[in-house]
Amino acid sequence: MRVEGEATICNDSGLHARPCHAVVALALEHAAELRVLCGERDVGGKSILELMTLGASKGTTLRFCADGSDAEELVAALVSLVESGFSGVS
Repeated sequence: MRVEGEATICNDSGLHARPCHAVVALALEHAAELRVLCGERDVGGKSILELMTLGASKGTTLRFCADGSDAEELVAALVSLVESGFSGVS
């Protein structure tokens, strides 16, 4: 099952190392494959290095595309994480 969702980065420092780690850690808890799209870029959502290459700043919209049995749960959790400003992540 393929599921997509979008969220806009609202934290001041954008998608730096710690938020990237939070995305990857969440993604690795799920079986679904994950791609993260930002503008014309499309990277693997289970790779911190690939996510960091996006250079996404505050106000940037990320699109999550997951495919697998728990894709809906994964996308919902990622949208919530981003919309919370990566709450709990420094």
